[in-house]
Amino acid sequence: MIPEGLRVLQLPMPASEVVYCGIAVHAGTRHETASEHGLAHFCEHLCFKGTQRRSARQIINAIEGLGGELNAFTNKEDTVFYCVIQRQHWRKAVDVLCDIVFCSQFPQQEVEKEREVVCDEIESYEDSPAELIYDEFENLLFDSHPLGHNILGNADAVRSYTSDDARRFTQCWYRPENCLLFVTESLPKKTLPLPLPEKVAYPATHDQQTDGVTLSPLTSEEAEGRLVIRSRATHQAHVMTGTRTFAANDDRRWALYLLNNILGGPAMNSRLNLSLRERNGLVYTVDSTMVSYSDTGLWAVYFGCDPHDVNRCLWLVRRELDRLMEKPLSPTQLRAAKQQLQGQLVIASENREQYVLDRARAVLHTGKELTLADVMARIDRLTADDLLSTARQLFTPGNIVTLIYK
Repeated sequence: MIPEGLRVLQLPMPASEVVYCGIAVHAGTRHETASEHGLAHFCEHLCFKGTQRRSARQIINAIEGLGGELNAFTNKEDTVFYCVIQRQHWRKAVDVLCDIVFCSQFPQQEVEKEREVVCDEIESYEDSPAELIYDEFENLLFDSHPLGHNILGNADAVRSYTSDDARRFTQCWYRPENCLLFVTESLPKKTLPLPLPEKVAYPATHDQQTDGVTLSPLTSEEAEGRLVIRSRATHQAHVMTGTRTFAANDDRRWALYLLNNILGGPAMNSRLNLSLRERNGLVYTVDSTMVSYSDTGLWAVYFGCDPHDVNRCLWLVRRELDRLMEKPLSPTQLRAAKQQLQGQLVIASENREQYVLDRARAVLHTGKELTLADVMARIDRLTADDLLSTARQLFTPGNIVTLIYK
């Protein structure tokens, strides 16, 4: 049932009648060659279209016929297939997951039908500037590198892919040793996963052309003058401003994690929400986000506003960044910021599905299981000087790239 070489992460939840299980594949958008843009996401769709043992309908019914849920998603560095099912059926769920990941057949007639489904998804996405701007912003930050590509690809490329293309990509990357099975159940005769190598070796047929691209945090010399304005026929202006940051294994990301929550986290008392929305009534939505990849990361602020208010909003964002660069948080401010973030994390951990997915992806990429207790301890150790140093390194005006749709 479980292929030889497939590593296993066990996350037992004995008090629950529901089991979460899945297979995380260390293959995403960044693993595509120049001629494979969008192929990782397309393969995710095609894995549900038939295996050696099951037709597309049988795959759906095998899980959903039991009241379970079967799903998948593609990211820049991984593709994850997972399901939620009653505890009594978890063995069947694992069997189905292994079947679709390692034994998919990619029949050409299904490829032709699914092309249009994905193209509709692409067109729908392109109609949403509030979503589209995130991908274009990443493309600015990671210029000429696959991390800058959007996950869906483009319709022309998707319409050109065949069964052979899907088979070639999955045979390269969907290997048991390049995957991780995770399950909230105890598996007999299986141990916790072995550490991953620092990098997965790219086969010669999938060599990536990244010459001249530096994936460390941006310097002022690289980012200077990076203001891009796109004309969009929309009522509202959409703005992203930010910089490249730290990799997932860089301890400096913890200070940015707390800074990001102070600035534009989900709480209504985030500094950017108070400044742009509550005090000045300039925006409906403003937030900041950070993402850590295996060798780099990004941090950015997004807001939507009236086109006439773009410059004022950018000035207010700049003022909040300057505040964090000019002086350290007081002991009271630091304690309150830590307490808020840790409380949010505890509440978020009650979303078991997302909690399991996050832990599985962390193990896939780092070989280490980062528990909630580990994260809380990292936050506890942060000092005001840590935050000040990180803010000064990243938030200087010369390091910031800005993209505006108006």
